[in-house]
Amino acid sequence: MTDIAKKSKSVYWLTVTAVMAALAFVANYIRFPFLGSQITISNTVCQLCGLILGPSAGFLSAGLGNLLYDLLTGYGIESLITFVSKGAIALVVALLTASFRKKVKLEKAEHVRMVVACAVAALTYVALYMLKTFIFGLAVNGLTLDGTFAKMLSKLPASLINAVFATVVAPVFLRAVLPALRRTGLLEKL
Repeated sequence: MTDIAKKSKSVYWLTVTAVMAALAFVANYIRFPFLGSQITISNTVCQLCGLILGPSAGFLSAGLGNLLYDLLTGYGIESLITFVSKGAIALVVALLTASFRKKVKLEKAEHVRMVVACAVAALTYVALYMLKTFIFGLAVNGLTLDGTFAKMLSKLPASLINAVFATVVAPVFLRAVLPALRRTGLLEKL
């Protein structure tokens, strides 16, 4: 690869990573009520970061977008935890779909594997979020063990609803935008 081709690929990588980070940031503001909870498309966009960009750029874009949201909305130190946990969504889904990310036509079995990868990534985030809630409940908020478990239990339904939403929507959205990404040659340039 020539120096110009390497620079061109770096520019595409940086640009698309920044755009996906911006989408991850904005996705936090898009929410709607559902069954007494709120659905946000944040986790869906994190999965798309991994599905489109791969492990490193996906982790970076999902993590940075959500870190900036936390910093600008007053979550302070929690933003570092959010960087890792939201980045983990992209990382897990990217690692589990690496073998068929750039194929021209996905077979039915690969679509099933993509949905399973999205489910595993979403549940990874739920587990990390529950762990954060547990640690913060005991160490930061000074709750008792029972109080901490009660807080975790109160947050679990909304987390699971968001996990299911992301698992269903991310593969559907990817199938919708994949032809355009391929037609423009963007996937090959990353």
